[in-house]
Amino acid sequence: MSIADNGDRRADGPDVDEAVRTLLLLMPRMVGRVKRIRIPEELQSLTLAPRHLSLLAYLLFDGPLGVNELAARLEVAPTTVSLMVGDLAKQGVLERTEDPADRRRKIVSIAEAHRPAIDGWLGRSAGAWRAALAPLGPAERRMFVETLAAYENGLADPED
Repeated sequence: MSIADNGDRRADGPDVDEAVRTLLLLMPRMVGRVKRIRIPEELQSLTLAPRHLSLLAYLLFDGPLGVNELAARLEVAPTTVSLMVGDLAKQGVLERTEDPADRRRKIVSIAEAHRPAIDGWLGRSAGAWRAALAPLGPAERRMFVETLAAYENGLADPED
């Protein structure tokens, strides 16, 4: 089919309907693969929700952070982060220490005993994203991330 046969087809890629069909096949396979990534045995007894994974990922890749910084990145209230951190700290997954510059502020980090397991678990996903995003330029990466965010937003329950 040439460009003249279909006004929606562009020389540099599929038309919208072709792209949607491709993604409708690809997304369930991606989700299936992600679900098969085994939670490390030492963390299986914890009831980890997706928000816990995001929290752990930020701490793994960005290092220790304050509760307010985590809340801003996770786009949730600081009290929500405090509850998550408190729960994971009780179970020994996270550690809270005083900020030497401001004793009222707590710094949150992954407990060293759990770091290798969390790195092995979440690091694989980060590596796959790096490999997929590395060939793209900054504007293409921004567009990709914004597209995924728009898709996720489009799936949101109107009641939320």
